[in-house]
Amino acid sequence: MTDWSAADHQFMSRAVTIAWQGLYTTEPNPRVGCVLVKDGKLIAEGYHRKAGEGHAEVNALRRAAAQAKGCTAYVTLEPCSHFGKTPPCANALIDAGVVEVVVGMVDPNPQVSGNGLKKLQQAGIRVRCGLMEAQCRQLNPGFIKRMAEGMPFVRLKMAASLDGRTAMASGESQWITGPLARQDVQRLRARSSAIISGIASIIHDDASLTVREAELGLDNAAEIAQRQPLRVILDSSARMPEQAKLLSLPGRTLIVSCVDAPEFVAANDSVEWLKLPAYNGGIDLQRLLQALASRECNEVLVETGATLAGAFMAAGLVDELVLYQAMKLLGSNARPMFLLPLDKMSEQKQLQLVDSRVLGDDLRLTLIPRQENE
Repeated sequence: MTDWSAADHQFMSRAVTIAWQGLYTTEPNPRVGCVLVKDGKLIAEGYHRKAGEGHAEVNALRRAAAQAKGCTAYVTLEPCSHFGKTPPCANALIDAGVVEVVVGMVDPNPQVSGNGLKKLQQAGIRVRCGLMEAQCRQLNPGFIKRMAEGMPFVRLKMAASLDGRTAMASGESQWITGPLARQDVQRLRARSSAIISGIASIIHDDASLTVREAELGLDNAAEIAQRQPLRVILDSSARMPEQAKLLSLPGRTLIVSCVDAPEFVAANDSVEWLKLPAYNGGIDLQRLLQALASRECNEVLVETGATLAGAFMAAGLVDELVLYQAMKLLGSNARPMFLLPLDKMSEQKQLQLVDSRVLGDDLRLTLIPRQENE
């Protein structure tokens, strides 16, 4: 077991911190940070900003220039060892004369896992791995799950009153929560590869499912909003209205159905129609998520009503539930959060609270499903 010094933790902590700067922009690549240190002093740092541009190590080395020789590199994810849109980072570290590389976690891609570390070691560079691995994994839950399981990380977002209601019986729901909660939802959208919703949101609300620059409240909101997540509409029986707003919006739309596409969709070059087999009276959600992973979707955000939310929960496909709870009562006639036909206490779905915070007058709860053996 490696003995990590206080300085090791300090510099890896900095690498994690700067990696988060790529939260909204690195898709479909992982978020990675790198810090170069010599004689106990930070020489340069860099993070991966955008797919197709320099990786974290390359950006740090560029800033360090000749000073990189003799440095120790702290990097949150194993340096890549293959040629993609950019050359291998392991080669760049070797060529720069780095003498040691401290890695937060091994690359979860089974095709490359460990190869970058091996290449560094073969070049005579000391390698230590596993420092602050938990924090490094938190940077990329979707990338890790897609590489390890062939599935994206599923985040289910719900907004509800204190009595667990999401809309009035008529469907009226604007607005349960306040502006800070709605801003936070925009940021969840912005970090996601795809947004999944049901056809009801299009029929009743003509929803756009876009990241709205004006509501992000971030300095680089314009750049973030340029990359719109894939809009995924589950429409098992082809009820998509021909005049739906999202059919003409910039960006990509994927309509998932159990039947063939109508002519007006088939003729739309910006819309993809994916036909999947029916399952339990609807779309096979497992097959859907696998299809999204094959499209390099890391994190998906499910924004939907009680029926689809209940289906995702019942199928055990939710990795994280983000609940925005308003300090209001909507009454017993209003619509519930989940349609889950449970009859016994033994059937209950247990969740673990991992974070809670106040957003204006609302409360945001982040929960994860409890494992049966916990």
